[in-house]
Amino acid sequence: MAKDKKLVEAITAMDEDFAQWYTDVVKKAELIEYSNVRGCMIFRPNGYAIWENIQKELDRRFKETGVENVYMPMLIPESLLQKESDHVEGFAPECAWVTTGGNEPLEERLCIRPTSETLFCDLYSKIVHSYRDLPKVYNQWCSVLRWEKTTRPFLRHMEFLWQEGHTAHATSEEAEERTIQMLNVYADFCEEVLAIPMIKGRKTDKEKFAGAEATYTIEALMHDGKALQSGTSHNFGDGFAKAYGIQFTDKDNQLKHAFQTSWGMSTRIIGAIIMVHGDDSGLVLPPRIAPTQVMVIPIAQQKEGVLEKATEVYESLKGRFSVKMDDSNKSPGWKFSEQEVRGIPTRIELGPKDIEKNQAVIVRRDTREKIVVSLDNLADELEHVLNTMQAEMLERARTHRDAHTYTATTWEEFTDTIENRPGFIKAMWCGETECEQEIKDETGASTRCMPFEQECLSDVCVHCGKPAKKMVYFGRAY
Repeated sequence: MAKDKKLVEAITAMDEDFAQWYTDVVKKAELIEYSNVRGCMIFRPNGYAIWENIQKELDRRFKETGVENVYMPMLIPESLLQKESDHVEGFAPECAWVTTGGNEPLEERLCIRPTSETLFCDLYSKIVHSYRDLPKVYNQWCSVLRWEKTTRPFLRHMEFLWQEGHTAHATSEEAEERTIQMLNVYADFCEEVLAIPMIKGRKTDKEKFAGAEATYTIEALMHDGKALQSGTSHNFGDGFAKAYGIQFTDKDNQLKHAFQTSWGMSTRIIGAIIMVHGDDSGLVLPPRIAPTQVMVIPIAQQKEGVLEKATEVYESLKGRFSVKMDDSNKSPGWKFSEQEVRGIPTRIELGPKDIEKNQAVIVRRDTREKIVVSLDNLADELEHVLNTMQAEMLERARTHRDAHTYTATTWEEFTDTIENRPGFIKAMWCGETECEQEIKDETGASTRCMPFEQECLSDVCVHCGKPAKKMVYFGRAY
């Protein structure tokens, strides 16, 4: 038995050291391996398969809203990047530059894309001429590079995978509608597929995207009480269009600038899945995003008929679920431990006594509940278990978030809460950037968003006492 527990024992308990627990899970579940380049991670099959499922489902939802996929170059000429001053200033510290081609110095430096606004703007300036050319609703799946000082698997890489949508519209109303629409796509996806409830709202001017008029965000709460920005959607207004000359002749025959949006979600959302749902035994994946939903494990497979029956069960489920069978020579205990570390939602145990009774045992990864079912209706029962698990994982995550969301109306309440009760803090704010910065400097808590659903908790700012303008979610964040 001791040998069977090795995988779990190698994982630090989350209450003992959450950061080490997270790293242990990433490694033991074989999601990521460190590369020879600082901050650039290797996605192993288990980790990349999760991203493939995220990409597949998000891409389907994008296309339902009229999005088309494109691919842009990874190199950006310095002169192109500098056309929008706020944008280049915001990304300057994170830019990596190519200065040599072969053995020759380049006449102009090329930036390895930290994001692709400038490239899309350049494209739109060439292909948008008339209102008939609009809207342009493009997205690309790619990697970007940002020269981060500190990195952590999934949460902050120098090179990471993401999608970035970039759209151009004839009116500001259309642009704002698209900005909110895509934020809702993200929030619905996270709730329905990842079983992670989100807080939706607008970023403060201090926290908004460089060059944007407005940035909207979805914010999730991790098990340790820290927030994670999980997806953003930006309304650029016509600022980028003016900088890059994106003009079109409108219906009234007047030359006008286009209005633009940008929106993105990256592989850091996998970090959210780990930190919202994981436990001391490893990863726990919601069924709708799990690359493998079911692991069939034959018990005493050396006995006559067991492996054959397990194979028959596997074949019967294969067309309806994402299923694998572990017929290796490892002990059942080791197989169970491996399945749990990897977060596979269910396993089906099938041994000689089960076969005699025409039954199997379904074991849920999240609760470890064992459910004895007849082999005659195994598939239907399994579907019910997976659907129940998906719904209950979302409800547990919502319950945890709500139980760790606090209200502070005084500065004493705020500081006591942030130090002793990790989570979201709802508080009133005066709207001044200087006050916002002071709150962060004094407590480490940043403004996560100004939620769409506003509440009036008091008439004054929780920090400075001036008249309050907005209710804000605060929190320490990844």
